[in-house]
Amino acid sequence: MNRILFAGLVLLSGAMQACANDSTKQQQQQPVAAENQLKLPAGFKATVVADKLGRARHIAVNSNGDVYVKLERLKDGKGIIRLRDTNGDGVADEQFAFGNYAGTGIAISNGYLYASSDEEVFRYKLNDKNEVENPDAPEKIVTGLVNRRQHASKSIALDGKGFIYVNIGAPSNACQETDRTAGSPGRTPCPILETAGGIWQFRIDKLNQSYADGVRYATGLRNVVGLDWNTSANELYVTQHGRDQLNQLHPTLYNNEQSAELPAEEFFMAKKGMDFGWPYCYYDPFQKKKVLAPEYGGDGKKEGDCGTKEKPLYAFPAHWGPNALLFYTGAQFGDKYKNGAFIAFHGSWNRAPLKQGGYNVVFLPMKDGKPSGDYEIFADDFAGGEANLTPANAKHRPCGLAMGTDGSLYISDDQGGTVWKITYTGK
Repeated sequence: MNRILFAGLVLLSGAMQACANDSTKQQQQQPVAAENQLKLPAGFKATVVADKLGRARHIAVNSNGDVYVKLERLKDGKGIIRLRDTNGDGVADEQFAFGNYAGTGIAISNGYLYASSDEEVFRYKLNDKNEVENPDAPEKIVTGLVNRRQHASKSIALDGKGFIYVNIGAPSNACQETDRTAGSPGRTPCPILETAGGIWQFRIDKLNQSYADGVRYATGLRNVVGLDWNTSANELYVTQHGRDQLNQLHPTLYNNEQSAELPAEEFFMAKKGMDFGWPYCYYDPFQKKKVLAPEYGGDGKKEGDCGTKEKPLYAFPAHWGPNALLFYTGAQFGDKYKNGAFIAFHGSWNRAPLKQGGYNVVFLPMKDGKPSGDYEIFADDFAGGEANLTPANAKHRPCGLAMGTDGSLYISDDQGGTVWKITYTGK
């Protein structure tokens, strides 16, 4: 082969490689597919980190940028997926799956990854490479938690001081003798509250803890899926899924419209020993008070002992389904968002005859540990248009929130199995 021909082949090979690299780069920078597009405030951009992951519930971001996703159902026999972006374009190009249990809760703190099934809580040590040291043999720190399928997810939060907080949802709507049955009275006292319907506190450094080792930190909470430790207030905060079916169960007391807007979804600061009133009470945002539940003699107006129960810091529309809570401590989004709360709403199924609601992520400004204004919708159109605002039709349903070390916001959904990274690009 002569030198001129050889040189020409080298140049041609280089040009082809350059074209391939350009093609790859263009492919990575293509606009987000229509079914994954979100509506965001001006100056914000959404990048799809990964999709079609399965039932992606809560998420956690490690200091090296790895995103850990907890799956509600096993995929290929695994319940946790680690997403890794190796080239810095925001898109995960590596996936590693481990964990043989499904569930919702996941968090990272002080060199450990924590994850929950619907009955247990595990932890994995992170090694000097910032990776899970032994993915096939986690330490079991809590076991034997109630799982009766309804409200079974065990969301978790850590305070950075040696304790983990676990939601144990009530396997009931209103603690009736026969659940969700018209005319069935409420049980007094409600036996569910002994092992569920609240937040339990456990140590992070003790293995195989059960109820006897933990503390019932807060009670009277029907189902908390979103919870987070607020480092600026140094307290735990939670969002509650309110009860359902006031009209169906008590048609002489509530019409369809009232049932669609009652009770409010509540946002609380949860201090040790607090009682938030479920199942005996619910919060009416129009009367701005807690009233006695009809299963316990209420008529929509009677207050009874409910005036002694903790009131919400903020009330959101009924049945929106708050599934994640995150206090934003980053700098990327600017002062407006600093220390405020992002809440992911899974979306309603029972607001008829009104339009279904939720299917969005909202922002609530905070100051000195309390809301300092009204919420605004931050990310929307997960469902893919108003015609899809039902659990069956929605393309995506927000479920998890996490913050990256650079201040980016990550959002997961358990309908389409998508994880987005939200960044601020404007001024």
